[in-house]
Amino acid sequence: MTLRRVLLPLALCALSTGCATGDAGGNSAIAAKTIAVTVTSTNGAHTFQVEQAKTAAEQERGLMYRTDLTDSGGMLFWPYPPDGPPRVATFWMKNTPSSLDIIFIRPDGTIATIAENAVPQDETQLSSGEPVSAVLEIKGGRSAALGIAAGDKVTWAH
Repeated sequence: MTLRRVLLPLALCALSTGCATGDAGGNSAIAAKTIAVTVTSTNGAHTFQVEQAKTAAEQERGLMYRTDLTDSGGMLFWPYPPDGPPRVATFWMKNTPSSLDIIFIRPDGTIATIAENAVPQDETQLSSGEPVSAVLEIKGGRSAALGIAAGDKVTWAH
């Protein structure tokens, strides 16, 4: 009887811990749904299936702690900022274990600048240099590999 009193709570605790879907591991998605974002460059259209960070809390967390980014995945910060008109954006890589390309998007949908291969865990501020209304983060090196550059057009369903 005593053994059962000890083992049952331990088993339930282990089961509930193993099934938890919380954020402790850092790999949970901000949004269950992804949206298609297309970048049209001189060598064609490139579509990414990305999560969308809409709220200030989602945008603050971004892709921190994430290690599961695919070549066609990423995150769209839109509207940016979530509580006002377009502004100069500054991003950093704190708590971000994977290199990213950070694509800053003007209100007209064109790319203002790209911070390519942002260094994991680095706290250096990466600036858009001008007001932007959206930011797209994709796997580091993908912009160069696909020929994506400043001036290219970015579209998605709003």
